[in-house]
Formats: sequence, C-alpha cells, structure tokens
Amino acid sequence: MSQSAHPARPDSTHTTTTSPTPDTAGPLSGVLVADFSRILAGPYATMLLADLGADVVKVEGPGGDDTRSWTPPVRGEVSTYYLGINRGKRSIALDLRTEDDAALARELVRRADVLIENMKPGGMAKYGLDFASVRRDNPGLVYTSITGFGSGAGRHVPGYDLMVQAVSGLMSLTGDPDGPPYRAGISVFDVMAGNHAVIGILAALRHRDTTGEGQLVEVNLLSSALTGLVNHSSAYIAGGTVPYRMGNAHPSVFPYEPFPTADHDLIVTAANDGQFRKLCEVLGAPALADDPRFARNADRTAHRAQLRPLLTERLVTRGAHEWFELLVAAGVPSGPINTLDGGFAMAERFGLDPVVTVGEGDRAVPTTRHPIRFSATPAAYRLPPPELDEHGARLRAWLAGPEETAHG
Repeated sequence: MSQSAHPARPDSTHTTTTSPTPDTAGPLSGVLVADFSRILAGPYATMLLADLGADVVKVEGPGGDDTRSWTPPVRGEVSTYYLGINRGKRSIALDLRTEDDAALARELVRRADVLIENMKPGGMAKYGLDFASVRRDNPGLVYTSITGFGSGAGRHVPGYDLMVQAVSGLMSLTGDPDGPPYRAGISVFDVMAGNHAVIGILAALRHRDTTGEGQLVEVNLLSSALTGLVNHSSAYIAGGTVPYRMGNAHPSVFPYEPFPTADHDLIVTAANDGQFRKLCEVLGAPALADDPRFARNADRTAHRAQLRPLLTERLVTRGAHEWFELLVAAGVPSGPINTLDGGFAMAERFGLDPVVTVGEGDRAVPTTRHPIRFSATPAAYRLPPPELDEHGARLRAWLAGPEETAHG
C-alpha cells in the first residue's frame, strides 16, 4: 500500500526473534499505527497489524494497560493475558491530562497512518484527539474507534465482552437446555471486534490508496456479536424463530455433537448424507443410512432421539482416539474433546507450528503464531511485548524533533 509522506520512524530497540523470517518487512511495512487502545479488542487488532509489518506505537497511561495486572497466570511477574496480545509493539507512557504529553500524542497522530482507540465515546475529544480535530492536520488518517454499543444512543453504556455476550443473546444459546445460560470460555466478541477492526482498517487504507483520503472506521461489540451469531441471527430476522440453548446439539444438523466412547467423549459431525453413510459404514451399521427415518439430514434431525442411542451403542466399543483415526480416514469429521495442551499438540502434529517465540534471553516470550499464512509476505515477529514506557525516551525525542530530520 502506498503511504502519505512521513518521516523515517525511530528504530526499534529490540529486533531479536526466533521467527524464521525476522527480516521480512511485511505487507504493512511503512504503516504507522498510533494505538490508544487497551485490554483486548484493540490490542488484539494492533498485534495482528504489527505481525504484518505495521509500526505500532502503544500509548499507555501512567499505570499501563489494564491487562498488565490481570493475574494469574503469569510468566515471571508479567501477566500472560498481556503477553498474549501485545507483541510487535513499542510502548510510550503518556499522561494525556498534562498538556506536554497530550501535545506529544497529537504529534504522534499527526504523523500516523492509523489511529485506533477504545475510550468511551467522546473520551478522545478531551485531549484534542477526536476524529474531527486530528483530521485537520492529517486528512489521510484512518481513525478507528471500538466501542461497546456504538457512538449513538448506546454511547453511554460501557462495553465489556461479558455484557455483550448477555445482551446479544449468546448466553441464551450456551449451556444445557434445562440449565442456566453460560458465557463462552473466551471473550469471543472482543476478539471478533478486533478482527472486524483489522478488516475495516485494511479497507480504509485501500480507499486511501486510491483517493488520498482517510476516514472514520467504527466497530462496536454488539454489532460484531449479532453478525457473529450467523445462523442464529438469521433464524430470528429471516425466519421469525427465537433459538434457545440446546446444550451441545445443533438445531439443524444431526449427528453434530459429542458422543460417549469407551474412554472419552468424541465429537462426531456428519453434516451431509454422504458423511452419514460413511459414518454408518465405519460403525459397522450400513443399514442405518437406508432407514427412512435417517436417510436425509432433515429426517435425522427430526428423529435424533431414536438415532442417538443406535450410534452410541457402537461408539462405546472403542476409545475416542481410535474412532478419530478411523472416522477421519473415511472422510467423517470428528475429534476428541481436548484440553488446551491437547489442542496445541494436535496443531504441532499437523505441522501448523502454533507457537512462535519472540525475543531472546530473559525477554523471550512464546506466543501463538499469526493465524494467516502468506506465500510472499509472511508474518514477522520482531518485538517481544513491551515493558511499560520501554521505548518512551526514543519516541519522545523523535516526536519532539523536526519531522524532516527525525530518525530516532
């Protein structure tokens, strides 16, 4: 992507990495991101941008990102929560309540290609950092705002993932049919909103390539949630059906859930008639595929109460991992229910190399590999998650210097 004219950025103080491509510039090389976000959605988005070559300056208040203190667990004395979403960035601590630091922040934004923030709507205006103010000096800026419930009538409502899981309807879909609603095991909508922010930023940079103009990109957790509920959202808005939790069952497909085996539960997903026939053959019960109650997916879904015990009585004769090998070899999607260590082990087994270590010595931090593979411009892992204000001195000197000669 072409960038507007900016001065050379200050050199990073740490460039060591065990990544196989430490010198790869990345497709976003030359893009300067002023990151005023904290906690999860914004930092996750800017980490992905940093992996792709963007120069991300993480602006933190004097106390640092909240997640620095979200413990346990820890690695050494540092929160693993913070470590998991902040590689590839440089940190500067600025107290925006002071005019000197606010002026440095405005200068950073004036030089930036992208700004991302997740303050309460209107919060950036107190420091002259709102979109209307900063675009006067930087009309090419892509200004990205992440909120809980938008900048309109919901602007006063704080945005936390658990709240959005509740109000969006997700929790009503999660848990046993006769039990209480449950949250998802991760902050699913923070992650989803972070991904949507990246999509918006890349689209806006493409627009800037062709017009030279920046724009305001707004992402909110509730909208990310409603689009992320996909078939359930469509069931309501297109079909007039309000879905409710069904435990691990799928409302439209069967079998598509855990089944007991001789040792552990196994996920079996025969999502079409061909897969179901293969399942029946592996189980030694090919006649089930010709039974009119089970011949088509709609039939199987309608008669799941009759079909489930027939499948279970065969699955309990072998262990989950043995069935996994047999079913996958036959083309039937299935998998054991792992703990997280098992998930990483399976990724290793499949050659996905899920862990990359960033930094060296006592700064070495194992992190989860960027999820996208590129044939020409692979992700690079250049900086470990920064200590608070680790790069502050050099960044202050750069921002205070003449734009045309500042090199850090």
